Amino acid sequence: MTVSAVVFDLGGVITESPMAAFAAYEREAGLPEHLIHRLNSTNPDTNAWARYERNELDVAGFSAAFEAEAAELGHRIDAARVLAALHGDVRPAMVAAVRRLREAGLPLAVLSNNVAPMERTGRLGDLLALFDAVVESSLEGVRKPEPEIYRRVLERLSDAVGRPIEAADCAYLDDLGINLKPARALGFATIKVVDPAVALAQLSELVGFPLTDAE
Repeated sequence: MTVSAVVFDLGGVITESPMAAFAAYEREAGLPEHLIHRLNSTNPDTNAWARYERNELDVAGFSAAFEAEAAELGHRIDAARVLAALHGDVRPAMVAAVRRLREAGLPLAVLSNNVAPMERTGRLGDLLALFDAVVESSLEGVRKPEPEIYRRVLERLSDAVGRPIEAADCAYLDDLGINLKPARALGFATIKVVDPAVALAQLSELVGFPLTDAE
């Protein structure tokens, strides 16, 4: 199977996953391991995190709701510390691969669940400029794993390049299996990013040319 377009998640794929920062905060605050993940995966369509990523809550509303959810489980959590953990460092090998894909002329998109529109200036702006389309849950009012947001990224990418891009044309990279499942059902070739080097090797096979110097 080969693909002619690529869609990337941002956090945990192009940038480092916040999971390590979440774990560090949990250890520092004496909270149970994986508490933040537990909160985010309980009632995943209606919890504070889901509503924040759809822009149904502002920062204050999210903080109050998220801290209340933790309190229901008997724990005191600082939502501001959780949000601060979302800003992961860029993975240079991933950015280099994006540049190679762009040089080869493949349509590229970012599909991100986020809590506020991303800055289009500075280092992040330079990164986003490599992509033909950027689709953000906070602007769309829908989020992964809702199927609608995958359809929208195809629409945005098609509009950006001036020709139809179908799911079967695309590879999609994400670090969460729950987000890959609906993409795969729609026809995307999916890659779960656990080890970035392994993911890039798999993507290289799908696009038909090497994306790292080691290949």
